[in-house]
Amino acid sequence: MESLKYKRVLLKISGEALAGEKGFGLDTDIIDRIAEKIKDVVDMGAEVAIVVGGGNFWRGRSGGNMDRTRADHMGMLATVINSLALLDSLEQQGLNARVQTAIEMRQIAEPYIRNRAARHLEKGRVVIFGCGTGNPFFSTDTGAALRAAEIDADCILLAKKVDAVYDSDPNVNPNAKKYDHIKYSEVLAQNLKVMDSTATALCMDNNIPIIVFGLDDPENIKRALKGETIGTLVD
Repeated sequence: MESLKYKRVLLKISGEALAGEKGFGLDTDIIDRIAEKIKDVVDMGAEVAIVVGGGNFWRGRSGGNMDRTRADHMGMLATVINSLALLDSLEQQGLNARVQTAIEMRQIAEPYIRNRAARHLEKGRVVIFGCGTGNPFFSTDTGAALRAAEIDADCILLAKKVDAVYDSDPNVNPNAKKYDHIKYSEVLAQNLKVMDSTATALCMDNNIPIIVFGLDDPENIKRALKGETIGTLVD
């Protein structure tokens, strides 16, 4: 039986990762591949909570002259679309899963209750947290950091389209330096776009390590949980 370095984890998936090469909407093949790997680690004994972004449908800052609070609420609804899509795929894999939302919408999801979420995890259920923190002006990165602290997660697995943390955008600068290991304070001092600064500071204050890796290969989820050296470790 393969062993895990991390028992309870918060997996943060960007909305863009769910869109695949299309860049918008949902790529069901990618979602199914992610669900398969989540099932693998749950079968190994991991307790998995998930926060999904909504950028494949809407970003609050894309609202132009729209009221920021309203635009952010629209972004929260986008995360629920993604959460339900991932829930469906997980259930098709035979997993028991729940969606909990920070804004109540009881007809389609449970309201977020910390103790209930922890109980689901203890019972081997995957919990997907929608709507970020439920507040405007806070990103889903901050939502992931907050939920990770609340459920006592061992680490945050930050699955992105970029495979690690770099000192500049590797898609623009071919000479960008890749970090295998970096401190929270360095991320903040250099203004590296790992997570937004609020989320990074929250992880630093609560000693929650962040493993940044690419989701181009969903097998990386298992590698990260086993403690293999992939991407970048932020602690």
